[in-house]
Amino acid sequence: MTIMTERRSVPPAGGALARFAGLLYGMTSYLIFLGAFLYAVGFVSGLIVPKTIDSGTPTPPISAIVTNLILLTVFAVQHSGMARRGFKRVLTDFVPPVIERSTYVLCASLALILVFAFWQPLPTVVWSATHPPLAMAITSLAAIGWLIVLYSTFLISHFELFGLKQVALNFVGRALPAGNFRTPGLYRLVRHPIYLGFIIAFWAAPTMTAGHLMFALVTTAYIFVGITLEERDLVAAFGDQYRRYRGRVAMLLPRIF
Repeated sequence: MTIMTERRSVPPAGGALARFAGLLYGMTSYLIFLGAFLYAVGFVSGLIVPKTIDSGTPTPPISAIVTNLILLTVFAVQHSGMARRGFKRVLTDFVPPVIERSTYVLCASLALILVFAFWQPLPTVVWSATHPPLAMAITSLAAIGWLIVLYSTFLISHFELFGLKQVALNFVGRALPAGNFRTPGLYRLVRHPIYLGFIIAFWAAPTMTAGHLMFALVTTAYIFVGITLEERDLVAAFGDQYRRYRGRVAMLLPRIF
């Protein structure tokens, strides 16, 4: 989730029927992702959706912690493992390169849905903002975090990041051009604004329960691991160009990290 899409040029592949099937697959994967993303907003924020991070019948704390750690580990392994260059090379031996990104998006969405479905609440309140204006301010900060996430994806081609551009171009018989290094908008201030948005959204909770705190701690730790792996791939792809960028632009907070 960074400055560019690391990929080689992908020529159009398959006959008309195969290209149409690829388009349907990419669109379906995107719609599942979109539903999972919107549900994630409600799940973490405790709004609208039928099951949130704090809802459900509490189980023994040790059982809940173990279950939640397993769920988050499955998501982390899938999310980072499938994003590695080596895995992509193996995957494209089995699926056409044009749907590689859609396959990744679909698997990530399904792993996230598992978290929603089987998450166990830990309802003990760690802190709570009882003053209404303060609670509203914290809720607004969380909304800003989610907006940063969404806005940052559009800065680097939202529809390519989630696989739609690849299948759409293939459907009309056009090649997907090679990825290029660019730093639009927020990427001139921090190297990973998407991750920054997630951290803000996860931690800005007017009422922080033990379960929500666990979620925020584990996902934040995973974000730092993911950044390390991702930047290793970016250096391999762009060499000194990325090293210079990394040297002059902060990772998450300008002039701090």
